[in-house]
Amino acid sequence: MDLENLNRREVLRLGARAGAALLAGALVGVDSNPAGAKVATHRPGSGDAVALRPNDSAPPVVDRLAVTVVVDNFYDPLVKSGTVGAVGVARSGLALGLSLPRQLHSEWGLGLHLQSTRGEETRTYLLDYGLSNAGVENLRFLKLDVAAVDALILSHGHYDHFGGLMPLLARYRRRMRPDLTLYVGGEDAFCYRYRVPDSGNPESYGVLDRRALKNARVRVAMAQVPAVIGGQAFTTGVIPRNSFEKVLPAAQVELGMRHGAGCDSSHFSPEERAGQMVPDQFWYEHATCFNVKDRGLVVLSSCGHAGIVNSVKAAQAASGVEKVHAVVGGFHLTPAPEPYVAQTVEGLKALDPDYLIPMHCTGRTFARLADAAMPGRLIPSATGTRFTFGAA
Repeated sequence: MDLENLNRREVLRLGARAGAALLAGALVGVDSNPAGAKVATHRPGSGDAVALRPNDSAPPVVDRLAVTVVVDNFYDPLVKSGTVGAVGVARSGLALGLSLPRQLHSEWGLGLHLQSTRGEETRTYLLDYGLSNAGVENLRFLKLDVAAVDALILSHGHYDHFGGLMPLLARYRRRMRPDLTLYVGGEDAFCYRYRVPDSGNPESYGVLDRRALKNARVRVAMAQVPAVIGGQAFTTGVIPRNSFEKVLPAAQVELGMRHGAGCDSSHFSPEERAGQMVPDQFWYEHATCFNVKDRGLVVLSSCGHAGIVNSVKAAQAASGVEKVHAVVGGFHLTPAPEPYVAQTVEGLKALDPDYLIPMHCTGRTFARLADAAMPGRLIPSATGTRFTFGAA
């Protein structure tokens, strides 16, 4: 079975059949033994993904994970660093002296720098890239070594998450590893997208062009099924829709190729293909996760269009690990009415995470309700903050 060419309906069917079992499959650089067989040992330093398979153990356990917020909507240089429970929280202040003209930039969007350690091995990932070149400037401000990046990950194909990718590659590609791979959830990462204002005239929301990635010598891997990336992180693959959650209004998506860019419409259902532009359902959005030693799962949901409760449950099913240490990222609840947000809070409370770190598109209503329902577990985020999970 060619999992890279599965359409969305087939992937979701597999996910439903698998339940809590790990999904079998093949990605770029993944061993293609039959389901149930052990995969080849991951090559140290490689950015390749290794598919999780039935009867395998849980994903690799990391000793430590540092998540640095390269880009988010908000920045407060006066908030102090400290420790919240078991999580180290390092804030970034103002640059002073000769560096005074150079400060952190916040914008609508999200970009994260992830660094995990397992024994003597360290892996570095970039997950999403913000809306513009703000992330490029912030990486420099935060003194993060782009040359050390093992893999690139994109959660979904919205411009406020991939817009900074090509500026990043334009500036730093020569310094980065030659075999660089970008992991996307599936084909719809490359669809044309539009915002439709009240006037009814669609306005472009951008498109990620595969030709530009090829020219930058970045290969693309479709992470449609759960897989270990770089030996330490793992992706949920396609997130099944198994809870009360629904996709809240967002962009419109155009199915098909135009002017050499766009997405292959064969990956979508005949009903979807019947209309060239349809509501965006984010069928191939995925979450990036880590299994932290003696802590549990850290689930990074950049936008959570598929539902943050669904995203966490997909991480549990993919890994076989029930304990959730932290849920981090955008939960896309800003446009949701308060009763829906309250239901989401209750859904997360039932999963019993140690910490919630909302970002980007989550909204103030969630922060207020979650802090009341789960006191002491909510940690505010901001551009430039570094969260450390596990060993200090």
